[in-house]
Amino acid sequence: MRLSLATTLGISAILIASACGGNPPPPVTPQPDPDSIARANAQRDSIARETARADSLRRVREREERVRRQRTTDSLATIRRETDAVRAMIARRVHFDFDKSAVRVGEDTDVLNEKLAVLQANPGLSIEITGHCDERGTDQYNVALGNRRAISARKFLTDRGIDASRITVESRGEEQPADAGHTESAWAMNRRSEFTITGGGSVLKRPGM
Repeated sequence: MRLSLATTLGISAILIASACGGNPPPPVTPQPDPDSIARANAQRDSIARETARADSLRRVREREERVRRQRTTDSLATIRRETDAVRAMIARRVHFDFDKSAVRVGEDTDVLNEKLAVLQANPGLSIEITGHCDERGTDQYNVALGNRRAISARKFLTDRGIDASRITVESRGEEQPADAGHTESAWAMNRRSEFTITGGGSVLKRPGM
């Protein structure tokens, strides 16, 4: 059977259209390069190691800084305690018998020996000794007696090697009683020499340290 030309052309057109209108081939997924993966992993591991090393160094420095600050704090606290203890030694008073200016052997010489050791351990330290009296006697007499008491305490120290230029003396007579009472015990408290630091007392070393 012969097909007409028109029929033949129609069939051909249908076949061509079917061939052109089919589904396209699936895209090809590129496979990762093993060398690139290895390099990326190596770089990531290197960054992680450097980060860990930096963190470790930072922690070490922070710990060392905490230790340094604590040691500084402890050292300053120790210096303050020692200085306060030495100041307390200097501040201890000596007392005198009625109408006397001689240093009494015993507790008072022990107090002065303690001051002697402090002055020897701290060559930059200077002090003032102030003599006091009880209320009995005239003002003029008590000023003179207070001065003799201060000089007596200074002589105890200078006779044992302390330069006299480091010690000044003054008398207050009966003007500044330690005890305002009018009894024998109050008068005994008031017959005294007091000691104050006049220079070099910011940082003090305890004798024997």
